[in-house]
Amino acid sequence: MKLLSGNANPSLAQNIARELGVSLCEAKVGKFSDGEISVSIGESVRGEDVFVIQPICKPVNDSLMELLVMLDGLKRASPSRITAVVPYYAYGRQDRKIQSRDPISAKLVADLISCAGAQRILAVDLHADQIQGFFDLPVDNLTAAGVLAEQVQRENIVIISPDVGGVVRARAFAKHFGAPIAIIDKRRPRPNENEVLNVVGDIEGKNAIIFDDMIDTGGTLAKAASALVDKGALSVTACASHGVFSGKAFETLGNSKLEQIVVTDSIPLASNAPAKIKQVPLAPLLAQAIKRVHEGKSLSELFKNG
Repeated sequence: MKLLSGNANPSLAQNIARELGVSLCEAKVGKFSDGEISVSIGESVRGEDVFVIQPICKPVNDSLMELLVMLDGLKRASPSRITAVVPYYAYGRQDRKIQSRDPISAKLVADLISCAGAQRILAVDLHADQIQGFFDLPVDNLTAAGVLAEQVQRENIVIISPDVGGVVRARAFAKHFGAPIAIIDKRRPRPNENEVLNVVGDIEGKNAIIFDDMIDTGGTLAKAASALVDKGALSVTACASHGVFSGKAFETLGNSKLEQIVVTDSIPLASNAPAKIKQVPLAPLLAQAIKRVHEGKSLSELFKNG
């Protein structure tokens, strides 16, 4: 087994390697003076089972290009198999056409990764399940729900879906607690702007946990938290697999009625993040998944209780 990392989240890759009891493969990933990505793999991978750990996070396009160039370099070095470990899959929200002439960028990225040389994909909580079908190769879509569930209170709670589209995700998360769910009914007047209209479900006197796959600008969460408190929730916590935190997210969330925000470390957390944001490690989950893929074992065993 060989593990490689780009520059997107080297600490996560180091933690995965530590969990597996191996060292990261020697590789230099940088840039030429004109901005082109430069990759040099410093040891043989011939006949090896290779895993490239690289979330496609900020700077998104640099992270993506690093992944593609690493895959291409490996493909030309005759490994037995190349698995792209992509804890956060950017462009996942562009998974269908909304208007005429819109691109389906999630499919384009899948094609690029496949063409570059990946033979298998390990991802965590893809934004839409259909993205797995965009690849003509095996895709293991892991869930961080169990990791996140261990970090939140479990008494007198209700799980909140931030929109109708997230009901299936929220219901699966609620199974970890045997808790009911409620739904935020909202309207989106324009991209990245959300207007909360109503709360569907019984939340009065309960501790509300909003569950989603990612937190981006934080506008949805802040408005949802206010609506839940106004409807009688005792407290509001947010859980999400990926903390994107773009734009004025830290300011918005820091001033919100959310008591705590729990995300995984699929994306590095900036040093100026509010104290209410807590990261939980993905390395144990990803290390187990990598080990099972390497040994040809089932990954569903990881989620029997989920």
